[in-house]
Amino acid sequence: MGKFQDHFSGHASSYAAARPGYPEEMFSWLAGLCPERELAWDVATGNGQAAKMLVPYFSAVRASDASAEQVREAPCIDGVEFCVEPAEAPGAADGSVDLVTVAQAAHWFDRDRFYEGVKRILKPGGVLAMWCYELTTVSEDVDVLISDYYCSLDDYWPPERKYVEDGYRSFDFPFSELEAPKFTIQCDWNVEQMLAYLQSWSATQRCWKESGSNPIDRIREGLVSVWGERSRPVGWPVSMRVGVM
Repeated sequence: MGKFQDHFSGHASSYAAARPGYPEEMFSWLAGLCPERELAWDVATGNGQAAKMLVPYFSAVRASDASAEQVREAPCIDGVEFCVEPAEAPGAADGSVDLVTVAQAAHWFDRDRFYEGVKRILKPGGVLAMWCYELTTVSEDVDVLISDYYCSLDDYWPPERKYVEDGYRSFDFPFSELEAPKFTIQCDWNVEQMLAYLQSWSATQRCWKESGSNPIDRIREGLVSVWGERSRPVGWPVSMRVGVM
């Protein structure tokens, strides 16, 4: 078994506070693909952002993460059972799961082993959905600053980041694939919320740790100046792979 790649436990609390939520219509669509809605399994759940969105659609939700620190930061959610376990070794019973979801995490997995586990625990007709989101879009003047900041961290991004950049299209995907609608994460943020989000990036944290200075200082003044005091609509296009057993 490969070593668990943990890029977020060291800042699990700030990660939980800074990351955007997902659109409700995405979970409604996914649930509608499932012949039954008894059990959903959210893998690499982090602080449970995706898991809580599954609750209205399934009788039970299992939410797992290999990081005990991330699970500890998750709120108590009625209908969700949190547990610490690697994605490649699911504890769910064989043929018991209707939907498996992976939000912004599949690029860290040993995917061959993960797929084996998914095939074991999914019911016939069960669904696997894996998605990621790339750079945010706000406005031209903000986007260029964030893009430049992203590129300035090139030496600190792990190599798996390339899979997010290509929207998971280069993944092997040994399931009967369905075409997903275009979904977008949307929220209204002020500049401090955006800076907190940038601070939660694994590359920001690694650069800060290795260089001894916070790289957010490179962008703070310019971003504050361009952004202003108001809240702005912020969006992240979602890339999704969906397959059926």
